Amino acid sequence: MDPLGAPSQFVDVDTLTSWGDSCEDELNSSDTTAEIFQEGTIRSPFLYNKDVNGKVILWKGDVALLNCTAIVNTSNESLTDKNPVSESIFMLAGPDLKEDLQKLKGCRTGEAKLTKGFNLAARFIIHTVGPKYKSRYRTAAESSLYSCYRNVLQLAKEQSMSSVGFCVINSAKRGYPLEDATHIALRTVRRFLEIHGETIEKVVFAVSDLEEATYQKLLPLYFPRSLKEESRSLPYLPADIGNAEGEPVVPERQIRISEKPGAPEDNQEEEDEGLGVDLSFIGSHAFARMEGDIDKQRKLILQGQLSEAALQKQHQRNYNRWLCQARSEDLSDIASLKALYQTGVDNCGRTVMVVVGRNIPVTLIDMDKAILYFIHVMDHIAVKEYVLVYFHTLTSEYNHLDSDFLKKLYDVVDVKYKRNLKAVYFVHPTFRSKVSTWFFTTFSVSGLKDKIHHVDSLHQLFSAISPEQIDFPPFVLEYDARENGPYYTSYPPSPDL
Repeated sequence: MDPLGAPSQFVDVDTLTSWGDSCEDELNSSDTTAEIFQEGTIRSPFLYNKDVNGKVILWKGDVALLNCTAIVNTSNESLTDKNPVSESIFMLAGPDLKEDLQKLKGCRTGEAKLTKGFNLAARFIIHTVGPKYKSRYRTAAESSLYSCYRNVLQLAKEQSMSSVGFCVINSAKRGYPLEDATHIALRTVRRFLEIHGETIEKVVFAVSDLEEATYQKLLPLYFPRSLKEESRSLPYLPADIGNAEGEPVVPERQIRISEKPGAPEDNQEEEDEGLGVDLSFIGSHAFARMEGDIDKQRKLILQGQLSEAALQKQHQRNYNRWLCQARSEDLSDIASLKALYQTGVDNCGRTVMVVVGRNIPVTLIDMDKAILYFIHVMDHIAVKEYVLVYFHTLTSEYNHLDSDFLKKLYDVVDVKYKRNLKAVYFVHPTFRSKVSTWFFTTFSVSGLKDKIHHVDSLHQLFSAISPEQIDFPPFVLEYDARENGPYYTSYPPSPDL
């Protein structure tokens, strides 16, 4: 605590200059939109927005000194990292912070967890873990870093925080290139403020001397302070600016909508022509005229009188409804289970998805939300070939997914899931699970039995997937070492788990 009468070392965010006010000559320009943007000119995807700019502050200083609702601490998975940001926060917050952190039992990469601010001017500290950067796993690192910023902002929104002070989450120790990371940080915050700006009044980027120049250079791209600055910044935007929420997008995994109302589905030339195709058919299509009795179609399906093509369209409509709901619903409670996640690639270069059976509390969660989360995660993965690794390790009766749920999931998902799923590696199966799997793949679904591979030891799994390409839950490695010998402990768990 500061001595009586001494000036406080803490900095009130309300006294700091916003990004929008940091360039008065630009803002006071008399140029109009029409003068700067001639007819047909392409505008930036990050439009000049005075209100959004007024919420953003770039400040050179120690984030621990900010007097705002919450500040962000970047750390490691055990929340014990010793970096300049963390050390300053711990020193100013006092010893109670360490005790509070022990109750959190760590934090996974990309997650955000909350503690009190204790002796800080900030009421709360939001702790997050940035990814370790390796160029060959760049996509995973980008997604994890996006999750850090997004989850911090989402937590701030849920807790009705009016101001958040960000440190630079990608610490030098983790090797993330500063400029690449700054692009992700700025566009994620920009998109969040566009959608949820009414919930947060101030977002402060607290930077060091080394980081300030990069932020000064890139902020105009995402937060242009005038129409001129927007126009000048457009050519310098990277090719990947993320989706509507700033999340990184892998081009080859983007969804391609092949079915156009009334257009021939197999006409490749028309698909490639984009806006140049003849759109006159739209007004005459059944959808535009609101034709087609859905209830009647369902009745015909039950009676077996609907054609195969009509059945496929009906299934596609049903899947699209699930997908729309998955994109709009809050699934953070399911995501927090860490029961489904993407890792590396197998020996054939196919994406590897991991399912952790022990992390699925079947009796405690809404299983329809579990389906929604599966679709939310897998929709862009399933457009290319992929494999599933299911860790049945140490699952109890409360973790077993019953056949009715699996059948429903199999029936709901799009045909691409089934076509592009090339293998399911069932790790550490029990006799009961083998029998259940046989019955399920024999009598409930077709075409899946040949893709199931029961794997009794990790050594068998490594013949198909390199150990460096899988993020292992620690208990899986411990179990395998105990059951199959200590040789397997030479494959440590991923540092990001």
